[in-house]
Amino acid sequence: MKRRNSIAVKVGNVVIGQDAPVSVQSMTNTDTRDVASTVKQIKALENAGCDIVRVAVPDEKAAAALREIKLQITIPLIADIHFNYLLALAAIEAGVDKLRINPGNIGPRERVEEIAKAAKERGIPIRVGANFGSIDKKRYGEPSADSLVASALDQVKILEDMDFRDIVISLKAFDVPMTIEAYRKIAELVPYPLHLGITEAGLPWEGTIRSAVGIGTLLAEGIGDTIRVSLTGDPVEEVEVGTEILSALNLRSKPYTMVSCPTCGRCEIDLQSVANEVRRRLAENPPSRPIKVAVMGCVVNGPGEAEMADVGIAGGRGAGLIFAKGKMLRRVSEDKLVDELMKEIRSIESNTKSKEELSS
Repeated sequence: MKRRNSIAVKVGNVVIGQDAPVSVQSMTNTDTRDVASTVKQIKALENAGCDIVRVAVPDEKAAAALREIKLQITIPLIADIHFNYLLALAAIEAGVDKLRINPGNIGPRERVEEIAKAAKERGIPIRVGANFGSIDKKRYGEPSADSLVASALDQVKILEDMDFRDIVISLKAFDVPMTIEAYRKIAELVPYPLHLGITEAGLPWEGTIRSAVGIGTLLAEGIGDTIRVSLTGDPVEEVEVGTEILSALNLRSKPYTMVSCPTCGRCEIDLQSVANEVRRRLAENPPSRPIKVAVMGCVVNGPGEAEMADVGIAGGRGAGLIFAKGKMLRRVSEDKLVDELMKEIRSIESNTKSKEELSS
């Protein structure tokens, strides 16, 4: 796919836009005033693959905690500000890497201008977030793709009038088609990077589907520079889902990709248990380089898929075949399938490492 061309905006050590990789974001659900809990969750998010993290700043105590949080983490920190422009100024003073504001709820124009002036002096970018639920109906009418775009552009103009250009834009709604339409429209109108998301997407099962459809559609069209999957639950799941969306579009490499069949009446092993165990072991001890693992249940598609993977299983009656690099290696009983598969994965890693050492 051809990525939409946008300007580059630097958030700490992460670049958003231009030809930079699409980054994954999440937001903590801890009390920001509780520095220890917030830092712990941020580190868990980072371990899951989060590139940038956002924290809520509802009051002065939360703003005061930002400096200490920033000192204890390594990924860029975004302060989420609503209503009180003084909290934005305090976050800038604390050294955050980016602000997320909805200029429409900050108050008079001069308050947004004051934030922009302080952020520009420190080189801190601002994400302008227009949300379905915060559209001013008196000004823009009922929420729609056009009203989301108009709301965002009005707020962007305030920043542009201050000669502020380190801008990222988001247009989020629960309605997936509306969100897609809004992003398509604004992508044609501005050069700024776009932050994708389906807001209030729901619990993990429903939210994952809604986010994959909305975010995935736009990314497949080359639209979008950073993403946040919004789920009601553990934010680590947001990162995992976001990473999987990018991986599905070949926009990000994971330590491993696991292919497994849906099973049918031909399957004669407990494939679900086997697949779950393979995934558990891969997650606990990820390969040192990207690897494709196939876990297949029968001889129809099994051998073909297994041969296309770096290593794989093709199930049989209470047993299975182990494949590696397109070659069938051996037949083993069902109870040994996972152990033998993992043995081949480690063998591939060991051989790759030895070749790299010889070449260096």
